[in-house]
Amino acid sequence: MGSLLSSRSFTLCVLLVLMFAQKSTSRKVVTKDNQQALANTDGHSSSSHMMNNHMDPSEQIFFTISDLKIGKSLPIYFSYKDPSTSPHLLPRDEANSLPFSSSELPYLLEFFSFSKDSHQAEVMKYTLTQCELQPLKGETKFCATSLESMLDFTRGVFGLETNFKILTTNFITNPLIGNPLQNYTILKLPEEIYAPKMVACHSMPYPYAVFYCHYQESENKLFQVSLTGENGVRVEAAAVCHMDTSQWNRDHASFRVLKIEPGTSPVCHFLPVDNLVWVPDQLPA
Repeated sequence: MGSLLSSRSFTLCVLLVLMFAQKSTSRKVVTKDNQQALANTDGHSSSSHMMNNHMDPSEQIFFTISDLKIGKSLPIYFSYKDPSTSPHLLPRDEANSLPFSSSELPYLLEFFSFSKDSHQAEVMKYTLTQCELQPLKGETKFCATSLESMLDFTRGVFGLETNFKILTTNFITNPLIGNPLQNYTILKLPEEIYAPKMVACHSMPYPYAVFYCHYQESENKLFQVSLTGENGVRVEAAAVCHMDTSQWNRDHASFRVLKIEPGTSPVCHFLPVDNLVWVPDQLPA
């Protein structure tokens, strides 16, 4: 029997643990830096359920599959988040000790010392509500509050004996210079990653790290794309193309950005730096 994780995937999981694990008790999770990070968020996410009624720079992550060619220039929003000041994933036992329900929001606000009228309260309500929405047709979803629960969900999709790996978007050069929204040029032919199934996990605004993870039965394509910004910033980006958007809400941000209707064209998007895509670590037969 093979190992549940390939050596490369195991290393990545260890890195996730080192990056996100928190040794303190739950009441100490919300540090001053984390409070500021939560206060600064606008509540947006790349989750497929998140609809906004106005255009903002962070929505500039969408493109069409025909854009995937060498030399193509696209306006893209890639923000950098310092892991040292970002909310951390909790160990499973601590995460399970806290309620994660909109019905418990008053208790949670008191627990984390947030006013009910604060911006933090607004984004916490937003995340809890999004996590409680019914999945789209053909979608399996789960909001992970610990690395263990994220791995359990992924194993449930792929099968217990399937090796899997993580794809992310990474800055190759210093990300601290320039505007998060700028024109990026595709440097080489994008590489399509064989992925008969994939689980995408999107970070959500909350006092500790929460990931909206979902698997869709409809056809999707996964690409690794090399980009350079106007100011020379280099990015290796993970991108997902959803080939069937007929079940999506017509108010989805992608349709405003691309000026298309649901089901008329595949919708592609780059993953923000703090998002993850899990795929089986195997080659096609």
